[in-house]
Amino acid sequence: MGCSATLISVDIVRNIFKSHKNMNALVVSTESLTPSWYSGTERSMMLTNCLFRSGGCAVLLTNKRGLKHRAMLKLKYLVRTHHGGRDDAFHCCAQKEDEQGRRGIFISRTLPKAAAQAFIDNLGEISRKILPIREQLRYLMASLAQKMSRSSAKEVAVNFKTGLDHFCIHTGGKAVIDGIGKSLHLSEHDLEPSRMTLHRFGNTSSSSLWYVLSYMEAKKRLKKGDRVFMISFGSGFKCNSCLWEVVRDLKADGNVWNDFIDTYPPESLTNPFMEKYGWVNQRDASIADDR
Repeated sequence: MGCSATLISVDIVRNIFKSHKNMNALVVSTESLTPSWYSGTERSMMLTNCLFRSGGCAVLLTNKRGLKHRAMLKLKYLVRTHHGGRDDAFHCCAQKEDEQGRRGIFISRTLPKAAAQAFIDNLGEISRKILPIREQLRYLMASLAQKMSRSSAKEVAVNFKTGLDHFCIHTGGKAVIDGIGKSLHLSEHDLEPSRMTLHRFGNTSSSSLWYVLSYMEAKKRLKKGDRVFMISFGSGFKCNSCLWEVVRDLKADGNVWNDFIDTYPPESLTNPFMEKYGWVNQRDASIADDR
């Protein structure tokens, strides 16, 4: 299921709750590097060794009315997009063996294209559920006017911030966060939780969305009535998104960010490992050249 496993699991629980009343469900998401660690020399399969870091989370879901006063969030909508029927999407990120028989995760150059198409299809479906009618009408009228005038002006954009207050973006990498931010016309304030999560914890795969949400909670951004949009990508290729409603003001209690939230965001987002080890490598290279 890849990095989309969390929202897929939430959707499974939602379907179970439709036919089973007064139930609790525990969703556990984790990233363990050991099973998929690649020990070969194929560059396209070494990338995952650099991208992912170990991490995990657990989320308790319930449909018990008696626990309503203790809930933090309420699931409003969830949309799953799966392009596994297309060869280019299915093979762009898959587990396989290299020529020496070493198993690893292969990532092809067609992945950005597959991700973009899944992203567009997913947004097209969920936007009809989460955006207010006035914004949908505005976009429709503006698009029709542009087509009728045959104008070459920039394409009309949907303002997702009219129906959403916070954005939990999968921390697949800086390019992923930048790309989604540009597509949805988000500000740096909107992207801050995902950027800080990537900086502090890296890409923890399916659990990363909850690290991002925890950042918002630790910063005391989540107020009653706020609408939180989550979006994640995964091999297959998949794009899943959902909308949560905050049912009470949230204050971080036992949050993973508590010990160092006051130091975020830092003045610089430079990679601390590059600062620590990159200079040594450059210095050693210079010494070797001199010799």
